Amino acid sequence: MTELRVEHVEVRYGELVGVADVSLRVAAGTAVALLGANGAGKSTTLRAIAGLAALSGGRIAWGADDISGGPAYEIVRRGIALSPEGWRLFHGQTVEQNLRLGATALADRTRLGAALERTYALFPRLGERRRQTAGTLSGGERQMLALGRALMSEPKLLLLDEPSLGLAPAAVEALYDALGSLRRKGLTLLLAEQSVPLALAIADYGYVLQGGRVVLEGPPDELARSDGVRGAYLGAGVPAR
Repeated sequence: MTELRVEHVEVRYGELVGVADVSLRVAAGTAVALLGANGAGKSTTLRAIAGLAALSGGRIAWGADDISGGPAYEIVRRGIALSPEGWRLFHGQTVEQNLRLGATALADRTRLGAALERTYALFPRLGERRRQTAGTLSGGERQMLALGRALMSEPKLLLLDEPSLGLAPAAVEALYDALGSLRRKGLTLLLAEQSVPLALAIADYGYVLQGGRVVLEGPPDELARSDGVRGAYLGAGVPAR
């Protein structure tokens, strides 16, 4: 069972600091929430884990392997997949073509058909629209497609960046029902969310980021009662742990 460990990670873009000091742990089979206001460093942390943002310092370990600075194509082959904020779909391609692109990391191409069927079973709407172009889908359907594309690589760890952002309540409910199903099947989740109630409802543990640093951490019931969580979202000071 593979565990993710992020140790004092720092990411800089020239003089700008995307992440100043983030350490976290995601045990196999758990769901972990990354909480914080817009600009807190949640997306940059996920991108660093996925190999899409270069580290300026720190270390990322996946099981016994140091994956710090590894290229994205290598990291996804190791079993870590990112469903990015804003979906990043190929709008002129069909639903099924987008899903097939997500399976390029599969070493055994005979598994492609089974991966497609699992995705369509999880999201029946995608099966109904498999020949429809991605650019014609609703926001909720695009989020389903982005998540389905990430699942096509058969990941052991799924990184989700703001999956509920901009979606109607019914679409959010359907999305989180699907995430709950994936959790029950043993998939490990690291979820970046601005919505505290959504994230804490599904998480086993949570980390609160502010200014690119972890300022609070704990089980969901403790974070839900914490004034520090509210402070992090409003930009106020956070009590020491």
